[in-house]
Amino acid sequence: MDHIDKQILYYLQSQARISMTELGKCVRLSQPAVTERVRRMEESGTIEEYRTMISPEKIGKHAAAYILFHTRECYAFLDFCRSSPDVIECHRISGEHNYLLKVMAESTRSLEEFGNQCDKYGTYTILIVMSSPIGARSLIPSLEEANVLGELD
Repeated sequence: MDHIDKQILYYLQSQARISMTELGKCVRLSQPAVTERVRRMEESGTIEEYRTMISPEKIGKHAAAYILFHTRECYAFLDFCRSSPDVIECHRISGEHNYLLKVMAESTRSLEEFGNQCDKYGTYTILIVMSSPIGARSLIPSLEEANVLGELD
C-alpha cells in the first residue's frame, strides 16, 4: 500500500459516497486510475464494506453501555447476543471477563432489562456511557496528522 492508497482510504473512510471523479481530484489521479485502485483494495479485502453512520438518538437509542461479561456457556451466550437488536458489538477478551459488549438501548431502564435477560448466562458489569468526548476515530489519519506522525515519508 503506497501513499496514494492511504490518501484514497482517508477520503473514503470520511465520505464513502464520494464520486470516483471527485476522489480522483482529491488524490490527483484520473477517474479510471482511482477507480482501479479502489477496486483492487475491495478485492484484496482492504476495503471490507461501506457503511452509513446513524445517529442513535434520532432512532430512539438514548442509552449506551459497555458490558463486561463472564460466562461458561459461550455458545448459548453468543446466540443470545446475535439475536438481540441492542448488541452493537461483541468482542472476546482476555482476563477475568471473557466478553465485552457494546449495547445501545432506548433507556437506562432498557439496559437494566437487557442485564436481567443476561442473568442466566453468567455474571457481568454494566458500564453506562455518560458521554463520548472522543467518538469513533478513523483508522487512516488525515494527511496533516500523517505528516506530523511521519507516516507519509
